Amino acid sequence: MRLPDPAPIALSPPAPTAARSAGLALALLTSLNLFNFVDRYVLAGVQPLVAREFSASDTQMGTLSTAFFLTYMIAAPLTGWLGDRLPRKPLIVAGALLWSAATLLTATVHSYRSLLLRHAAVGIGEATFSIFAPALLADYYPEAERNRVLSVFYLCIPVGAALGYIAGGVLGPPLGWRAPFYLTALPGVLIAAAFSAWTHEPQRGSADRLAPTFDRATLRGLARNPGYWLASLGMALMVFSMGGISVWMPTFFFRYGGYSLPASTELLGGITVVDGILGTLAGGWLAQIWLRRNHRALFLISAWSALLTIPGALLAFFGPRPALAPAVLAAEFFLFLNTGPLNAAIVNAVAAPVRSTAIAINLFLIHALGDAFSPRLIGMVSDRSSLRVGLGVTVIALAFSTATLLAGSRFAPVLGAEGGASAGLEPAS
Repeated sequence: MRLPDPAPIALSPPAPTAARSAGLALALLTSLNLFNFVDRYVLAGVQPLVAREFSASDTQMGTLSTAFFLTYMIAAPLTGWLGDRLPRKPLIVAGALLWSAATLLTATVHSYRSLLLRHAAVGIGEATFSIFAPALLADYYPEAERNRVLSVFYLCIPVGAALGYIAGGVLGPPLGWRAPFYLTALPGVLIAAAFSAWTHEPQRGSADRLAPTFDRATLRGLARNPGYWLASLGMALMVFSMGGISVWMPTFFFRYGGYSLPASTELLGGITVVDGILGTLAGGWLAQIWLRRNHRALFLISAWSALLTIPGALLAFFGPRPALAPAVLAAEFFLFLNTGPLNAAIVNAVAAPVRSTAIAINLFLIHALGDAFSPRLIGMVSDRSSLRVGLGVTVIALAFSTATLLAGSRFAPVLGAEGGASAGLEPAS
């Protein structure tokens, strides 16, 4: 008697393959993000050399950053609209190539006007990447994993900024200010090519577990999404503080701490790198543990981040001189705790159909309400009072950020034990 043929076995990609694919995408996007910030900050490392060659005033050199943020903010809404309608992978590659080309072309400019146009072009390329990369990562990882993933992805902010400063400061004096731009432009091109060749784009929304409700999945509904708006406003208030502190603290160390200007920048650079790495990793780790027991954890760890920063900031701005460096070390550590959790809260607040647009609006808001004007406001207060009082404005912003994020925690989505959703964005009981 002939036995029946065995039933065919359905073949499907094993889980490790999917995990490796997601891990490779995270590694390459994180590497691109590193050079995103290296290329953004390398100009600051050679700024005195550039100003001397072009006979540029401090106002003109400051205008370069203004041009960057203006194009960054203007490009964001259109970029987000494209990201919700077109494949993100080629757009990410195009953005990386654009900012890398603009960085390379900096080495060839011979006028201030050309330099201004080039720096503005960097803003367009970086806005493209900063919107699409988190949205794409959200399609590789479910909601419960995004805090961990984005903590790794955004770890590059302090490290990339420091490497940009170092590349300019070390290579610029002996080799000329153009040399660092040749060096830092190439890695972005190579990593973008590897990302294009070795990764695939997952189906939009394939990792989402939360229900795509009206307020999470439509542009009209986004206007009535309190979790998203409160998280964005809380982040804008933090960026207000971060932007103002990063611009004025070297001057504060020089003016009130008794440090020389080179010593103050070296000390602050070291503090930022150490706190950026440790604070970002610690915040992501604590939020991931807390999230298993409390669905509000992403908002709450961010609120605590702002609140715990305040004592160190007050001690640094108004305390005795010996306490300045230790106070800044403590304050910056707590300030970086929110990096992964708060970005994850914003990504989780919306569904895949409008995620790129939502991230674009968020980027516009946090810069328009944050670091686009906080350094100038602090300077105005300082001119009328003192730099201590001017920097004290950032403490007020941190207090409002704490209250805003605590209010936003009421609308945190409820995640199941394995990243599934048991509710949409509804007020928690």
